[in-house]
Amino acid sequence: MPVQLKLNPDKAYQTIEGFGASGAWWAQVVGGWPEEVRGEIMKLLYDKNGGLGMNTYRYNLGGGSKESGKGNFPNKNRRTWDFFAADGSYDWGRDAEAVWCMKEAARLGAQEIVLFVNSPPERFTRSGMAQAKLHALSNLRRDCEADFAKYVLDVAEHFIADGVPVKFISPVNEPFGPWIEKAGQEGCHYHPSGVRRLFRLFAGEMEKRPALQGVLLSGAENNDVHIMNKTYTRAVMDDPVIRSRLDGIDVHDYILGPLKYLKGTKRRFRKYMDRRYPGAPIRMTEWTHMTGGRYYGMSSALEQAKIMWEDLAVMGVVSWQHWIAVSEVDFADGLLYIQEDCRALSIPKRYYTFGNFSKFVPRGAVRVDVKCGSPDLKCLAFRTPEQTAVILINPKDKAVQVSLGEGKGEMYVTSEYKSLAREAVDLTGFEIGKESVNTVVIR
Repeated sequence: MPVQLKLNPDKAYQTIEGFGASGAWWAQVVGGWPEEVRGEIMKLLYDKNGGLGMNTYRYNLGGGSKESGKGNFPNKNRRTWDFFAADGSYDWGRDAEAVWCMKEAARLGAQEIVLFVNSPPERFTRSGMAQAKLHALSNLRRDCEADFAKYVLDVAEHFIADGVPVKFISPVNEPFGPWIEKAGQEGCHYHPSGVRRLFRLFAGEMEKRPALQGVLLSGAENNDVHIMNKTYTRAVMDDPVIRSRLDGIDVHDYILGPLKYLKGTKRRFRKYMDRRYPGAPIRMTEWTHMTGGRYYGMSSALEQAKIMWEDLAVMGVVSWQHWIAVSEVDFADGLLYIQEDCRALSIPKRYYTFGNFSKFVPRGAVRVDVKCGSPDLKCLAFRTPEQTAVILINPKDKAVQVSLGEGKGEMYVTSEYKSLAREAVDLTGFEIGKESVNTVVIR
Protein backbone atom coordinates (compact mmCIF):
# COMPACT_ATOMS: atom_id res chain seq x y z
CA MET A 1 0.00 0.00 0.00
CA PRO A 2 1.31 3.47 -0.80
CA VAL A 3 2.03 5.90 2.01
CA GLN A 4 -0.87 8.34 2.31
CA LEU A 5 -0.01 12.05 2.28
CA LYS A 6 -2.86 14.24 3.51
CA LEU A 7 -2.96 17.93 2.68
CA ASN A 8 -4.94 20.31 4.88
CA PRO A 9 -4.76 23.71 3.15
CA ASP A 10 -7.08 25.25 5.75
CA LYS A 11 -4.42 24.83 8.44
CA ALA A 12 -1.85 27.52 7.63
CA TYR A 13 1.47 28.46 9.21
CA GLN A 14 4.04 31.09 8.19
CA THR A 15 4.10 33.18 5.02
CA ILE A 16 7.38 32.78 3.17
CA GLU A 17 9.55 35.79 2.34
CA GLY A 18 12.05 33.87 0.25
CA PHE A 19 15.40 32.16 -0.13
CA GLY A 20 18.86 33.58 -0.67
CA ALA A 21 22.59 33.53 0.03
CA SER A 22 25.48 35.89 0.69
CA GLY A 23 28.12 37.36 -1.60
CA ALA A 24 30.93 36.92 0.91
CA TRP A 25 33.62 36.55 -0.23
CA TRP A 26 33.31 35.25 -3.74
CA ALA A 27 31.59 38.29 -5.24
CA GLN A 28 34.73 40.42 -5.18
CA VAL A 29 36.39 37.70 -7.27
CA VAL A 30 33.60 36.71 -9.66
CA GLY A 31 32.44 40.29 -10.16
CA GLY A 32 35.73 41.06 -11.91
CA TRP A 33 35.52 38.16 -14.37
CA PRO A 34 34.48 38.54 -18.04
CA GLU A 35 30.83 39.39 -18.59
CA GLU A 36 29.82 36.02 -20.01
CA VAL A 37 31.30 34.11 -17.05
CA ARG A 38 30.08 36.30 -14.19
CA GLY A 39 26.74 36.74 -15.91
CA GLU A 40 26.22 32.98 -16.18
CA ILE A 41 27.00 32.49 -12.48
CA MET A 42 24.53 35.17 -11.43
CA LYS A 43 21.83 33.73 -13.70
CA LEU A 44 22.32 30.29 -12.17
CA LEU A 45 21.65 31.83 -8.77
CA TYR A 46 19.02 34.52 -9.33
CA ASP A 47 17.29 33.97 -12.66
CA LYS A 48 13.78 32.59 -12.17
CA ASN A 49 13.80 30.42 -15.28
CA GLY A 50 17.39 29.37 -15.85
CA GLY A 51 18.49 29.37 -12.21
CA LEU A 52 17.43 29.06 -8.60
CA GLY A 53 15.31 32.21 -8.61
CA MET A 54 16.62 33.35 -5.22
CA ASN A 55 15.16 36.66 -4.05
CA THR A 56 17.55 37.64 -1.22
CA TYR A 57 21.15 38.78 -1.64
CA ARG A 58 23.37 39.43 1.39
CA TYR A 59 26.01 42.05 0.66
CA ASN A 60 29.05 42.01 2.96
CA LEU A 61 29.78 45.61 3.96
CA GLY A 62 33.48 45.20 4.70
CA GLY A 63 35.92 46.41 7.32
CA GLY A 64 38.71 47.64 5.07
CA SER A 65 41.33 44.95 5.65
CA LYS A 66 41.89 44.59 1.91
CA GLU A 67 43.44 48.04 1.60
CA SER A 68 45.33 48.13 4.91
CA GLY A 69 46.79 44.62 4.76
CA LYS A 70 46.46 44.36 8.55
CA GLY A 71 45.51 41.22 10.41
CA ASN A 72 45.86 37.53 9.75
CA PHE A 73 44.09 36.32 6.59
CA PRO A 74 45.43 33.01 5.21
CA ASN A 75 42.78 33.29 2.48
CA LYS A 76 43.26 36.63 0.74
CA ASN A 77 39.67 36.62 -0.53
CA ARG A 78 38.40 37.14 3.02
CA ARG A 79 39.87 40.63 3.06
CA THR A 80 37.30 43.29 2.14
CA TRP A 81 37.00 46.95 1.20
CA ASP A 82 35.29 49.74 3.05
CA PHE A 83 34.09 52.90 1.29
CA PHE A 84 36.44 55.39 2.94
CA ALA A 85 38.97 57.37 0.91
CA ALA A 86 42.24 58.36 2.61
CA ASP A 87 40.88 61.79 3.57
CA GLY A 88 37.80 60.32 5.24
CA SER A 89 35.39 61.11 2.41
CA TYR A 90 33.46 58.37 0.63
CA ASP A 91 34.85 56.62 -2.41
CA TRP A 92 31.90 54.84 -4.05
CA GLY A 93 34.16 53.24 -6.65
CA ARG A 94 35.51 50.76 -4.12
CA ASP A 95 34.41 47.13 -3.97
CA ALA A 96 33.20 47.51 -7.56
CA GLU A 97 33.25 43.77 -8.28
CA ALA A 98 31.05 42.81 -5.31
CA VAL A 99 28.76 45.79 -5.92
CA TRP A 100 28.29 44.58 -9.50
CA CYS A 101 27.16 41.15 -8.24
CA MET A 102 24.71 42.77 -5.83
CA LYS A 103 23.21 44.97 -8.53
CA GLU A 104 23.05 42.07 -10.98
CA ALA A 105 21.18 39.97 -8.42
CA ALA A 106 18.66 42.81 -8.07
CA ARG A 107 18.37 43.15 -11.85
CA LEU A 108 17.63 39.45 -12.16
CA GLY A 109 14.86 39.62 -9.58
CA ALA A 110 16.27 39.75 -6.03
CA GLN A 111 13.75 41.81 -4.08
CA GLU A 112 15.70 42.01 -0.84
CA ILE A 113 19.24 43.21 -0.34
CA VAL A 114 20.66 42.74 3.16
CA LEU A 115 23.70 44.83 4.12
CA PHE A 116 25.56 42.83 6.76
CA VAL A 117 28.69 43.80 8.66
CA ASN A 118 31.23 41.33 10.02
CA SER A 119 33.55 44.03 11.40
CA PRO A 120 33.21 47.80 11.61
CA PRO A 121 35.70 49.71 9.45
CA GLU A 122 39.20 49.56 10.89
CA ARG A 123 39.21 53.27 11.77
CA PHE A 124 36.47 52.55 14.32
CA THR A 125 38.11 49.57 16.05
CA ARG A 126 40.22 49.23 19.19
CA SER A 127 42.86 47.15 17.45
CA GLY A 128 43.00 49.28 14.31
CA MET A 129 42.18 46.08 12.41
CA ALA A 130 39.07 44.23 11.32
CA GLN A 131 40.09 41.56 13.84
CA ALA A 132 40.43 41.86 17.61
CA LYS A 133 43.51 41.43 19.76
CA LEU A 134 41.65 40.18 22.84
CA HIS A 135 38.98 37.53 23.47
CA ALA A 136 35.50 38.47 24.68
CA LEU A 137 35.93 42.21 24.18
CA SER A 138 34.14 44.24 21.55
CA ASN A 139 36.57 45.60 18.99
CA LEU A 140 34.29 48.56 18.25
CA ARG A 141 35.39 51.64 20.17
CA ARG A 142 32.66 53.14 22.35
CA ASP A 143 33.44 56.64 21.10
CA CYS A 144 33.01 55.48 17.49
CA GLU A 145 29.64 53.75 17.77
CA ALA A 146 27.66 56.74 16.48
CA ASP A 147 30.15 57.24 13.64
CA PHE A 148 29.84 53.58 12.73
CA ALA A 149 26.04 53.83 12.58
CA LYS A 150 26.27 56.97 10.44
CA TYR A 151 28.66 55.28 8.03
CA VAL A 152 26.52 52.15 7.52
CA LEU A 153 23.36 54.20 7.01
CA ASP A 154 25.16 56.54 4.59
CA VAL A 155 26.12 53.48 2.55
CA ALA A 156 22.54 52.21 2.66
CA GLU A 157 21.22 55.58 1.45
CA HIS A 158 23.77 55.63 -1.36
CA PHE A 159 22.76 52.19 -2.62
CA ILE A 160 19.05 52.97 -2.35
CA ALA A 161 19.55 56.16 -4.36
CA ASP A 162 21.32 54.00 -6.94
CA GLY A 163 18.25 51.76 -7.28
CA VAL A 164 19.35 48.88 -5.02
CA PRO A 165 16.41 47.42 -3.01
CA VAL A 166 18.03 47.51 0.44
CA LYS A 167 15.47 46.05 2.86
CA PHE A 168 17.57 45.01 5.87
CA ILE A 169 20.65 46.31 7.66
CA SER A 170 22.56 43.92 9.92
CA PRO A 171 25.23 45.81 11.93
CA VAL A 172 26.29 42.77 13.99
CA ASN A 173 27.18 39.31 12.75
CA GLU A 174 27.76 36.36 15.09
CA PRO A 175 28.39 38.50 18.20
CA PHE A 176 29.27 35.52 20.40
CA GLY A 177 32.27 34.58 18.24
CA PRO A 178 35.88 35.16 19.42
CA TRP A 179 36.86 37.19 16.38
CA ILE A 180 40.60 37.44 17.01
CA GLU A 181 43.35 37.16 14.40
CA LYS A 182 43.49 33.38 14.35
CA ALA A 183 39.86 33.32 13.15
CA GLY A 184 41.18 34.20 9.68
CA GLN A 185 38.35 36.54 8.72
CA GLU A 186 36.85 39.88 9.68
CA GLY A 187 34.65 39.85 12.76
CA CYS A 188 33.70 41.60 15.98
CA HIS A 189 32.58 40.23 19.34
CA TYR A 190 29.75 41.96 21.23
CA HIS A 191 28.19 41.37 24.63
CA PRO A 192 24.37 41.43 24.59
CA SER A 193 24.36 44.85 26.24
CA GLY A 194 26.65 46.14 23.48
CA VAL A 195 24.33 44.79 20.80
CA ARG A 196 21.40 46.54 22.47
CA ARG A 197 23.23 49.85 22.72
CA LEU A 198 24.36 49.70 19.07
CA PHE A 199 20.93 48.73 17.75
CA ARG A 200 19.35 51.61 19.67
CA LEU A 201 21.77 53.97 17.97
CA PHE A 202 20.93 52.55 14.56
CA ALA A 203 17.17 52.62 15.16
CA GLY A 204 17.26 56.22 16.36
CA GLU A 205 19.37 57.39 13.43
CA MET A 206 17.22 55.51 10.90
CA GLU A 207 14.13 57.36 12.10
CA LYS A 208 15.78 60.65 11.09
CA ARG A 209 16.36 59.54 7.50
CA PRO A 210 13.35 59.59 5.16
CA ALA A 211 15.29 57.65 2.53
CA LEU A 212 15.39 54.67 4.92
CA GLN A 213 11.65 54.53 5.48
CA GLY A 214 10.63 50.87 5.42
CA VAL A 215 14.18 49.57 5.88
CA LEU A 216 14.48 47.24 8.88
CA LEU A 217 17.26 46.15 11.17
CA SER A 218 18.32 42.52 11.05
CA GLY A 219 19.80 40.72 14.03
CA ALA A 220 21.30 39.69 16.16
CA GLU A 221 22.48 36.87 13.84
CA ASN A 222 23.79 34.76 16.70
CA ASN A 223 26.29 32.05 15.72
CA ASP A 224 24.25 29.05 16.78
CA VAL A 225 20.57 28.70 17.55
CA HIS A 226 21.57 26.54 20.55
CA ILE A 227 24.05 28.82 22.35
CA MET A 228 23.21 32.17 23.99
CA ASN A 229 20.43 32.67 21.46
CA LYS A 230 17.69 33.71 23.87
CA THR A 231 20.11 36.07 25.61
CA TYR A 232 20.88 37.98 22.43
CA THR A 233 17.23 37.78 21.37
CA ARG A 234 16.08 39.47 24.57
CA ALA A 235 18.77 42.13 24.17
CA VAL A 236 17.13 43.45 21.01
CA MET A 237 13.52 42.28 21.18
CA ASP A 238 12.78 43.70 24.65
CA ASP A 239 13.74 47.24 23.70
CA PRO A 240 10.86 49.37 22.29
CA VAL A 241 13.23 51.75 20.47
CA ILE A 242 14.88 48.86 18.65
CA ARG A 243 11.55 47.20 17.93
CA SER A 244 10.50 50.24 15.92
CA ARG A 245 13.00 48.98 13.32
CA LEU A 246 13.24 45.27 14.16
CA ASP A 247 10.19 43.12 13.45
CA GLY A 248 11.70 39.75 14.35
CA ILE A 249 14.85 37.82 15.08
CA ASP A 250 17.52 36.49 12.71
CA VAL A 251 19.58 33.44 13.64
CA HIS A 252 22.30 31.23 12.18
CA ASP A 253 21.95 27.47 12.16
CA TYR A 254 25.51 26.32 12.69
CA ILE A 255 25.08 23.36 15.01
CA LEU A 256 28.43 21.83 15.90
CA GLY A 257 29.68 18.89 17.94
CA PRO A 258 27.27 17.13 20.30
CA LEU A 259 24.80 20.02 20.05
CA LYS A 260 23.61 18.72 16.67
CA TYR A 261 21.70 16.01 18.54
CA LEU A 262 19.64 18.51 20.53
CA LYS A 263 16.77 18.42 18.07
CA GLY A 264 14.27 19.88 20.51
CA THR A 265 16.10 23.22 20.72
CA LYS A 266 14.48 24.64 17.60
CA ARG A 267 11.01 23.61 18.73
CA ARG A 268 11.58 25.15 22.14
CA PHE A 269 12.87 28.37 20.57
CA ARG A 270 9.76 28.58 18.38
CA LYS A 271 7.55 28.17 21.44
CA TYR A 272 9.63 30.75 23.31
CA MET A 273 9.18 33.28 20.50
CA ASP A 274 5.43 32.60 20.25
CA ARG A 275 5.01 33.05 23.99
CA ARG A 276 7.22 36.11 24.50
CA TYR A 277 6.99 37.86 21.09
CA PRO A 278 3.79 36.63 19.43
CA GLY A 279 3.71 37.23 15.70
CA ALA A 280 7.42 38.07 15.42
CA PRO A 281 9.04 36.23 12.49
CA ILE A 282 12.22 34.18 12.68
CA ARG A 283 14.64 34.30 9.74
CA MET A 284 17.45 31.81 9.22
CA THR A 285 20.22 33.86 7.64
CA GLU A 286 23.24 31.52 7.52
CA TRP A 287 23.84 27.80 7.23
CA THR A 288 26.39 25.66 5.50
CA HIS A 289 27.49 22.05 5.74
CA MET A 290 30.43 22.46 8.11
CA THR A 291 32.81 19.87 6.78
CA GLY A 292 36.02 19.97 4.79
CA GLY A 293 36.38 18.92 1.17
CA ARG A 294 34.35 19.61 -1.93
CA TYR A 295 31.19 17.55 -1.57
CA TYR A 296 29.33 17.16 -4.83
CA GLY A 297 27.00 14.27 -4.04
CA MET A 298 23.71 13.61 -2.32
CA SER A 299 25.05 13.13 1.22
CA SER A 300 25.68 16.85 1.67
CA ALA A 301 22.57 17.75 -0.33
CA LEU A 302 20.38 15.59 1.91
CA GLU A 303 21.92 17.15 5.01
CA GLN A 304 21.06 20.59 3.65
CA ALA A 305 17.50 19.54 2.81
CA LYS A 306 17.05 18.10 6.31
CA ILE A 307 18.16 21.38 7.91
CA MET A 308 15.87 23.36 5.62
CA TRP A 309 12.99 21.10 6.62
CA GLU A 310 13.80 21.53 10.34
CA ASP A 311 14.02 25.29 10.08
CA LEU A 312 10.85 25.69 8.01
CA ALA A 313 8.69 23.05 9.70
CA VAL A 314 9.95 23.08 13.28
CA MET A 315 11.32 26.59 13.83
CA GLY A 316 8.82 28.13 11.42
CA VAL A 317 11.25 30.49 9.69
CA VAL A 318 9.91 32.87 7.04
CA SER A 319 13.22 33.13 5.17
CA TRP A 320 16.08 30.69 4.62
CA GLN A 321 19.47 31.91 3.47
CA HIS A 322 22.51 29.81 2.64
CA TRP A 323 25.87 31.10 3.88
CA ILE A 324 27.72 31.63 0.61
CA ALA A 325 26.39 31.12 -2.88
CA VAL A 326 29.78 30.35 -4.44
CA SER A 327 32.88 28.69 -2.98
CA GLU A 328 36.46 28.72 -4.24
CA VAL A 329 37.85 26.53 -1.43
CA ASP A 330 37.81 22.85 -0.49
CA PHE A 331 34.86 23.02 1.88
CA ALA A 332 31.19 22.04 1.70
CA ASP A 333 30.08 25.67 1.82
CA GLY A 334 28.83 26.77 -1.60
CA LEU A 335 25.83 26.21 -3.82
CA LEU A 336 28.33 26.48 -6.68
CA TYR A 337 32.08 25.83 -6.87
CA ILE A 338 34.57 27.83 -8.89
CA GLN A 339 38.20 27.32 -9.82
CA GLU A 340 39.88 30.72 -9.68
CA ASP A 341 42.90 30.01 -11.87
CA CYS A 342 40.87 28.88 -14.89
CA ARG A 343 37.49 30.44 -14.00
CA ALA A 344 35.81 27.07 -14.20
CA LEU A 345 32.42 26.37 -12.64
CA SER A 346 31.04 23.13 -11.18
CA ILE A 347 27.67 22.37 -9.63
CA PRO A 348 27.13 20.11 -6.58
CA LYS A 349 23.85 18.42 -5.75
CA ARG A 350 23.29 21.02 -2.99
CA TYR A 351 22.53 23.53 -5.74
CA TYR A 352 19.68 21.41 -7.07
CA THR A 353 18.17 20.46 -3.70
CA PHE A 354 18.17 24.16 -2.80
CA GLY A 355 16.26 24.66 -6.04
CA ASN A 356 13.68 22.11 -4.91
CA PHE A 357 12.70 24.83 -2.44
CA SER A 358 13.59 28.18 -4.01
CA LYS A 359 12.19 27.53 -7.50
CA PHE A 360 8.77 26.38 -6.30
CA VAL A 361 8.14 28.31 -3.08
CA PRO A 362 7.86 31.98 -4.09
CA ARG A 363 7.62 35.00 -1.87
CA GLY A 364 4.11 35.12 -0.42
CA ALA A 365 3.59 31.34 -0.41
CA VAL A 366 1.95 30.04 2.76
CA ARG A 367 3.10 26.85 4.44
CA VAL A 368 0.11 24.59 5.00
CA ASP A 369 -0.35 21.37 6.89
CA VAL A 370 0.59 18.04 5.36
CA LYS A 371 0.49 14.74 7.21
CA CYS A 372 2.92 12.02 6.17
CA GLY A 373 2.18 8.39 6.90
CA SER A 374 5.83 7.31 6.90
CA PRO A 375 8.59 8.11 9.41
CA ASP A 376 11.09 7.72 6.56
CA LEU A 377 9.85 10.82 4.70
CA LYS A 378 10.06 14.49 5.63
CA CYS A 379 7.23 16.53 4.14
CA LEU A 380 6.44 20.21 3.61
CA ALA A 381 3.64 21.89 1.67
CA PHE A 382 3.29 25.47 0.43
CA ARG A 383 0.34 27.10 -1.27
CA THR A 384 -0.14 30.08 -3.55
CA PRO A 385 -3.33 31.05 -5.43
CA GLU A 386 -1.91 29.29 -8.49
CA GLN A 387 -0.50 26.05 -7.10
CA THR A 388 0.49 23.84 -4.19
CA ALA A 389 4.08 22.61 -3.89
CA VAL A 390 4.76 19.54 -1.75
CA ILE A 391 8.41 18.84 -0.90
CA LEU A 392 9.25 15.23 -0.04
CA ILE A 393 12.67 14.31 1.31
CA ASN A 394 13.63 10.64 1.37
CA PRO A 395 17.03 10.15 3.06
CA LYS A 396 16.70 6.36 3.16
CA ASP A 397 18.32 3.82 0.84
CA LYS A 398 15.00 2.54 -0.46
CA ALA A 399 12.19 3.97 -2.57
CA VAL A 400 8.77 4.74 -1.11
CA GLN A 401 5.40 4.54 -2.84
CA VAL A 402 3.11 7.46 -1.93
CA SER A 403 -0.36 8.76 -2.69
CA LEU A 404 -1.39 12.41 -2.65
CA GLY A 405 -5.08 12.17 -3.55
CA GLU A 406 -6.45 12.27 -7.07
CA GLY A 407 -5.47 14.05 -10.24
CA LYS A 408 -2.25 14.81 -12.04
CA GLY A 409 0.86 16.74 -11.08
CA GLU A 410 4.46 17.22 -12.02
CA MET A 411 7.42 16.25 -9.88
CA TYR A 412 10.95 17.64 -9.91
CA VAL A 413 13.47 15.08 -8.69
CA THR A 414 16.99 15.54 -7.37
CA SER A 415 18.89 12.32 -6.66
CA GLU A 416 22.20 10.69 -7.50
CA TYR A 417 21.37 10.55 -11.21
CA LYS A 418 18.76 13.33 -11.52
CA SER A 419 18.99 17.09 -11.08
CA LEU A 420 15.58 18.76 -10.80
CA ALA A 421 14.37 16.33 -13.44
CA ARG A 422 10.72 16.89 -14.37
CA GLU A 423 8.35 13.92 -14.31
CA ALA A 424 4.58 13.72 -14.78
CA VAL A 425 2.91 11.91 -11.87
CA ASP A 426 -0.47 10.40 -11.13
CA LEU A 427 -1.24 11.62 -7.62
CA THR A 428 -3.10 8.44 -6.73
CA GLY A 429 0.23 6.60 -6.60
CA PHE A 430 3.82 7.43 -7.46
CA GLU A 431 7.34 6.62 -6.32
CA ILE A 432 9.72 8.70 -4.24
CA GLY A 433 13.18 7.41 -5.08
CA LYS A 434 15.84 6.55 -2.56
CA GLU A 435 18.08 9.33 -1.21
CA SER A 436 16.19 12.02 -3.06
CA VAL A 437 14.58 15.43 -2.70
CA ASN A 438 11.34 15.88 -4.66
CA THR A 439 8.94 18.73 -5.30
CA VAL A 440 5.43 17.82 -6.45
CA VAL A 441 3.58 20.75 -8.06
CA ILE A 442 -0.21 20.62 -8.19
CA ARG A 443 -1.71 23.44 -10.23
